[in-house]
Amino acid sequence: MKVLVIGGGAREHALCRSLSLDPGVTALHCAPGNAGIGEVAELHPVDALDGAAVARLATQLGAGLVVVGPEAPLVAGVADAVRAAGIPCFGPSKEAARLEGSKAFAKDVMAEAGVPTARSYVCTTPEEIDGALAAFGAPYVVKDDGLAAGKGVVVTEDLTAAREHALACGRVVIEEFLDGPEVSLFAVTDGETVVPLQPAQDFKRALDGDAGPNTGGMGAYSPLPWADPKLVDDVMDTVLQPTVDELRRRGTPFSGLLYAGLAITSRGVRVIEFNARFGDPETQVVLARLRTPLAGLLLGAANGTLDQQPPLQWHDDAAVTVVVASYNYPDTPRTGDPIEGLDEVAAEDAPHAYVLHAGTKRDGDTVLSAGGRVLSVTATGKDLGKARERAYRAVARIRLDGSQHRTDIARKAAEG
Repeated sequence: MKVLVIGGGAREHALCRSLSLDPGVTALHCAPGNAGIGEVAELHPVDALDGAAVARLATQLGAGLVVVGPEAPLVAGVADAVRAAGIPCFGPSKEAARLEGSKAFAKDVMAEAGVPTARSYVCTTPEEIDGALAAFGAPYVVKDDGLAAGKGVVVTEDLTAAREHALACGRVVIEEFLDGPEVSLFAVTDGETVVPLQPAQDFKRALDGDAGPNTGGMGAYSPLPWADPKLVDDVMDTVLQPTVDELRRRGTPFSGLLYAGLAITSRGVRVIEFNARFGDPETQVVLARLRTPLAGLLLGAANGTLDQQPPLQWHDDAAVTVVVASYNYPDTPRTGDPIEGLDEVAAEDAPHAYVLHAGTKRDGDTVLSAGGRVLSVTATGKDLGKARERAYRAVARIRLDGSQHRTDIARKAAEG
């Protein structure tokens, strides 16, 4: 089967890496891709937000499956255009992708489905904003209603900062702060059957100790040795299946990857947010542990035969990923700096540790930074301690002027 992956970040590199190892994949393409993805897939220039262009490319390639990676193309309806061309597509429709594209819509779906989540207000005026902030108090949780590339959420004790962010968003969701550790759980669904993957935990804050501003994610690990063994089953029953059922009831079935960001609070599991695609950097560690070939799973979701897929198989190893970011990320990151040491990681650390590219581009034989989060190093090991050791040893080989990374990814979990 020929597979076309749409996107060009570390998530898409992780997807392409897994698909390249799948014996059922006869040819792998990616558009637009990045410097690292080009080593495992043939790259094609395309506007990922242009559904007609993506559908034309898929048709020209004879693709048997299209996988839409990022959220913006899904919210723009790219998956609809591909399906209209008669090609199976992994990714929800434009209407169903509103689950990520509008936090207010997601809250409405959760209310109708009885899914536990934080109490919230949807605000559009300064008066409504002030009332909501006063009602909940600090710490303030302020979320841009629309897509914001992982930077639309502010959690702060500073009322002025919370109010400024809310006013800058236009339409905003203000909600109560949820205590407890956070968990990411992915599920593949065809709109009826829901197949959960293994849970992971990511690190949103820029600096060690969960300090600094929110980012798109600075690292992740899986499995979660501290989590309740019944967590996945409980989330399936109270969150994932009810949400999929409610969207189908509304006439907008959700087919693709449903991502639940969860808080394990003193009052039980609560949904922080939904995403309509694989999350970055959690995808890197979850796919590193997946033994089942990926293409058949995604195709089963795309063509409505997920109930016929065999149970998923997983490696026993743990996985850790550490994100290397550009100077001044997440504000205005510096780009265009050469990245060195990638060959050293490939020579010295493979197969237990490897680099997945995010914001990179190639200039001749040189790989340059081209975004805020530049790459992630993913490593596996018999336990989290060994995976951390391998990940940070590989990170130490990478040289990027002014780069930054957290040094505490999975440390607490590894130490028990």
